[in-house]
Amino acid sequence: MPTEMTADLSMKSLLDQYPGARRALFSTFHIGGCQSCAYELDETLEEVCKNHGVDLDAALKCLAESRKHDASMLISPTELKALLDENESFILLDTRTREEFEAITLPGAQLMTQELQANLFAEEKNNQKVILIDHQGLSVLDHCAWFRGHGLNGTFGVDGGLDRYAKEADSSIPRYRLEID
Repeated sequence: MPTEMTADLSMKSLLDQYPGARRALFSTFHIGGCQSCAYELDETLEEVCKNHGVDLDAALKCLAESRKHDASMLISPTELKALLDENESFILLDTRTREEFEAITLPGAQLMTQELQANLFAEEKNNQKVILIDHQGLSVLDHCAWFRGHGLNGTFGVDGGLDRYAKEADSSIPRYRLEID
């Protein structure tokens, strides 16, 4: 469970607990998107706001509203498991790399490719339910926003990704850790 967003929270902690904060701060206040508006991960939210001339209370309000909006685009791993068990009609797109997908795949999942994405956008099925899943839920909100922005308003992401799904909904799914140099 994420901790409360407070002024003394480091940017690293904020972004770890709430990946959508980066998008919210940039789109509203132009903080964190380029070299001129960058911040250090060890800076507190209060320091970042002060350094960029942003009212702290306005930033906290923006982050709270954005968090609420982002939560409305997520489903829990147990909700995905129920959809799979009930054979409900939906498209399950895996946004991980091809190598990750080939190593571990959920039943019925399709690897999201540019071609598949283009086809979905062209079909304009506004009510089509699309579920997106990544490794740990770190980029799924950005993908959901992208899909919804292209008219697929029934798009949702799995909160915590495949890793949380394996922990909470189906322990037969192997968990893994990415090694990055």
